[in-house]
Amino acid sequence: MIRGLVTALRTLTILPIPGKETERMADALSWFPVVGCLLAAILLALARGLDFVTGGWNEGSAAVVLAVSAILTRGLHLDGLSDWADGFGGGNTREATLTIMKDPRAGAFGGVALVLVLVAKWAAFSRLIETGAFHWVVPAFVVSRMAMVELAVCLPYARSEGGTGAPFVNGARTFHRFISLLTALALVLAWGGRAGLVLMIAGWALCHLLGLWFRRRVGGLTGDLLGACSELVETGLLLSCAAGKQWLV
Repeated sequence: MIRGLVTALRTLTILPIPGKETERMADALSWFPVVGCLLAAILLALARGLDFVTGGWNEGSAAVVLAVSAILTRGLHLDGLSDWADGFGGGNTREATLTIMKDPRAGAFGGVALVLVLVAKWAAFSRLIETGAFHWVVPAFVVSRMAMVELAVCLPYARSEGGTGAPFVNGARTFHRFISLLTALALVLAWGGRAGLVLMIAGWALCHLLGLWFRRRVGGLTGDLLGACSELVETGLLLSCAAGKQWLV
């Protein structure tokens, strides 16, 4: 089990984690919500430190937190978001969509998607820091990583030739989903109570709506689509927390 955590951390972050990785990449899926919680905890500590150092310059603190978030994850999910936007925006057929998504060059749709998501995250971070509610990044990060596990279990891999996401998707089992859901539930209840549970349900619903779209367009998942799902769910939940802070308890 611990080897699965090592693989999850090395896959989703740049953190220098010692230890051996699991032979079955899919065994890392159960740990994805834990990795999300760890990343959020690091950002929470950073945000509180920056708030003290900068004397309440929320916009500047949010920019630094956003940059560190991208660095810690190697921009992995942002890259998937960009490829998803290019493929789904420019491809008229399944084959064309998959071909465009595999192209390492960023297109106009991808660039616009990156700008929109980064600006949205910056605005949400700034608002959450300002209102003293930045701890809500924890449920958002946990649920967005759980969302990837949901889709990995529920959808087939879309490329016949395989890819970076294939070992995770092809090896995903109901057991991984069960552990991921239980772990995410425990974490969101611990950090957010009933409001955290509402966020989890909303994120779960959003990821499955995205899954229906992915299946209709390309017949399943790719690594890029997993990353895009994580980014879209995370951004949606962060904006919800920032906009509805007065209802969070």
